[in-house]
Amino acid sequence: MERARGGGGLAAVMAAAAAVVVAAVLVQATPAGATTTYTVGAPDGLWDMETDYAEWVARRTFHPGDKITFTYSRELYDVVEVTMAGYDACSNANNISVFRSGNDVVTLTAVGTRYFLCSLTGRCDSGMKIRINVVAAASSGPGASPASAPSASASSPAMMPSAAGNVHILALILSLVLFLSARVP
Repeated sequence: MERARGGGGLAAVMAAAAAVVVAAVLVQATPAGATTTYTVGAPDGLWDMETDYAEWVARRTFHPGDKITFTYSRELYDVVEVTMAGYDACSNANNISVFRSGNDVVTLTAVGTRYFLCSLTGRCDSGMKIRINVVAAASSGPGASPASAPSASASSPAMMPSAAGNVHILALILSLVLFLSARVP
């Protein structure tokens, strides 16, 4: 009888230890930096003809996961995501996306450059366009510097470990440990 209680105690201890390990992994899988939502042109302006977008962008650093919100009058403006060629030529031909709600939120999903403009006549030529450079978040480890950031090719999604995949593997290991500990006499 004593032996059965000891085995049950072992299972409880192992279950508690496994729960702590899983909690630690989940905390570690959480992104180091919180994402930021920027309102384009704020605080002094919005998506309009008055804002100096080059100056606005120069005062900010954008990272994957951040969001940009375009707030504007639907009757006067729109937002079109374009290629670099479209941006340079102020052309919305072959656009990537068109937004017309007046309160459009765009998530910056990856490192790279995104281009947006207003497609209504004369707006882009008058400066109503914005180039957003999305850079990798700086590492918080010792000796981290912008020079040590991985290149775009080295950080492709196919080569990066998946936090969700790691959690699933740990959950399987935890299940196996719990199963085996329940069978220990």
